[in-house]
Amino acid sequence: MSLSVQIMDEMKTAMRAKDTVALEALRAIKSEILLAQTATGSKEEITEDDEVKLLQRLVKTRKESARIFTEQNRLDLAEPELAQIAVIEKFLPVQLSEAEVEAVIAKIIAETGASGIASMGKVMGLAAAQLGGTAEGKTISTIVKKLLT
Repeated sequence: MSLSVQIMDEMKTAMRAKDTVALEALRAIKSEILLAQTATGSKEEITEDDEVKLLQRLVKTRKESARIFTEQNRLDLAEPELAQIAVIEKFLPVQLSEAEVEAVIAKIIAETGASGIASMGKVMGLAAAQLGGTAEGKTISTIVKKLLT
């Protein structure tokens, strides 16, 4: 089942339950999907990888907003952002732990023979391709830097 169909089903459920936070998050996802589909000029389906990237971007922006609101002692604004993150993350693949990501990156470094920070770009490219939507780019970057220094 495509992400669009899942989102529509969840929206119907959220409407019936009068869950405004979930509904707002689901509408944001639907909006981003429509924007991505129409960005190319045609109304074709976007790939699964693009869907995952789109969802990760939505989570990232909400985390950043929640962090800023928390720093400004605006918990009334931060809580809905965190609740929306939980709704959006239901559609993302299961995220790997830092230890699992570190093991994958260590294997990539061993296979490529990379050493030093100069090899970071090559390792990052391979790690991003292999880990796909199962780890955040920031986490991957931090671990690659740690292992290459």
